[in-house]
Amino acid sequence: MPLFNMFSVFIILVIFAAFDRGCWAINYTFPDNFLFGTATSSYQIEGAWNESGKGENTWDWYTHNYPERILDRTNGDIACDSYHKYEEDIKLLKELGVDFYRFSLSWTRIFPSGFPNNVNYEGINYYNKILNLLAANNITAMVTLFHWDLPQRLMELGGLTNPRFIAFYTEYARTAFEFFGDRVKYWLTFNEPFQTCMFSYGDTRLAPALGMSGIADYLCGHNLLKAHAAAYHLYNTTYRSKYEGKIAISISAEWFEPNNTYDEAAADRVRQFWYGIHMHPIFSSEGDYPEVVKEYIATQSSLEGYKRSRLPQFTPDEINYIKGTSDFMGLNHYNTYLATNASSTSLETSYYNDIQASYWLSSSNMEDSDTARIVPWGFRKLLVWVKNTFNDPEIFVTENGYYDFGDIDDRGRISFYGQYLEALLEAIYIDNVKVIAYTAWTLMDNFEWNLGYEYKYGIYYVNFTDPDRPRIPKSSAYFIKNVIGNRTVVSYDRVV
Repeated sequence: MPLFNMFSVFIILVIFAAFDRGCWAINYTFPDNFLFGTATSSYQIEGAWNESGKGENTWDWYTHNYPERILDRTNGDIACDSYHKYEEDIKLLKELGVDFYRFSLSWTRIFPSGFPNNVNYEGINYYNKILNLLAANNITAMVTLFHWDLPQRLMELGGLTNPRFIAFYTEYARTAFEFFGDRVKYWLTFNEPFQTCMFSYGDTRLAPALGMSGIADYLCGHNLLKAHAAAYHLYNTTYRSKYEGKIAISISAEWFEPNNTYDEAAADRVRQFWYGIHMHPIFSSEGDYPEVVKEYIATQSSLEGYKRSRLPQFTPDEINYIKGTSDFMGLNHYNTYLATNASSTSLETSYYNDIQASYWLSSSNMEDSDTARIVPWGFRKLLVWVKNTFNDPEIFVTENGYYDFGDIDDRGRISFYGQYLEALLEAIYIDNVKVIAYTAWTLMDNFEWNLGYEYKYGIYYVNFTDPDRPRIPKSSAYFIKNVIGNRTVVSYDRVV
C-alpha cells in the first residue's frame, strides 16, 4: 500500500477511535481556568453537637429521638470530629491540590436557637479559623449557608413551611456575610431544594420526616425560593461591591431518560417536578413555576376536591424578585433513572400522584453489578438539557460521587469519577456547555443522613470505631490528586 494511502487509513482509524470514545477533546484535558474541589457539610462531619455554645438542630433532635429511623441507629454527635480536626482536614485538601473547598455553616453554631439574636462568637471563631487556614493554603472557600441542619426551635414553628422563615434566614445570611464575606469567593444559599422539601416535609426519608406530601413540600419550596432570593438581593446590594464574591443555589438534578419513545413527555415532566420546579423560577427568562407543574397540580387538586391548587402562587412582583437570582447554576448529580407515563386514579394527596409518572434507576444494561450506578451518558445529557433549557448558564458541579461500603482500594469509585469526568469534558468540548468547576462528594466518609455510616462516599476512609477518627487515603484520593495535578482524566480501569 502506498505510504500516502497508509497515512490516510491511519488518520481515519484515529478519527473513528475518537468518535468511539465519544469526544474530540485532546487527552481529555480540562480548560486552563477550570476549578476542582471537594465538599462536605457541617452536620455530616463536624460532631461537637453540643459544644462551645452550639444549639440543637433538627438532625440532633431527630436522631436522638428516632434512632430506629437511621439505618445503623447512629447520629452526627461526633461524626468525623472535624470540629476538632479541621486543621488535619485542610492539610488533606492541600495534599489533593484542590482549588476550592465547599463546606457548610451550622446555623445553630452561630445562632443557637436559630433566632437572629445573641450571636455565638465561639461558632464565629471556629469558622474564622477554617477560613483563615484555607486562605493561608491558597484554597478558595465555597460556603453553603443551609445544608439541612435547621435549628430545632425554628422547626417547632413549622420550619420552612412558615413564611417567617424567610426573615430569620435572611438575618442569618446577613451575619454570615458580615463576619465571613471578605474570605468567601462563592456562596450557596441552599443545598438541594428537592431533598430539603420533598424528602423532609413531604416524605419521611429525612428529618423532620413530616410525611405531608403534596402540601408541606410545596409550602417549603415556595418559602425556600423566596428566602434564596432575599439572600441573593441582600448580598447583591450590600456586599458584592465590597467583597466581589458570587452567590448561587445548589440544585440536585438526576437525569430522567424516557423508557421508550412514547415516554419523552413523562420523562420531561419528572424533570420539571424534580428540579425544574426550583430551577425555572430562578433561571428561566419568564420566571415562575414550569407550566406543566402548575397544570398537573391544579388538575389533581381539583379532582381531590380542593378549591384551588395546592401549589402556592407567586405574585408578579415575587416572580420578578426571584428571577435571575443566581450568578451561576450549582448542580449536584448522582444517578440516571428511566421514566414512563403512569396515569393514576388515586385521589390521595401526594406529590407522586401529581407527577402522573413513575421512574426507577437505570442499570445501563449491567444488572446486578457494582457498575449499575455508573451512567455517565446521563450526566452529559443532563448538562446539555440545562444548557438548552435555561439559556446556557455557567454550571458549577457542586456534588458528584459514588457510594460503596468501605473499600480503601475503591476501584468502583475511580471508574465512576473517570467516566463522569470524561462525560463532563465531552459536554464542554462537543456540546459547548459552560461547566466551570467540578466538586467531588465527598472529602471523607461521614454521616450520610438516614443511611448512617453504612454508605461511604469519601475519597478518604474514616475509622469511626477509633476515637481519634483517623483519615486514610483511598485509591480514589490518589486518582483525584492526579486528575487535578495533570489537569486531565488520567488512565483508570473501566469496570465492565
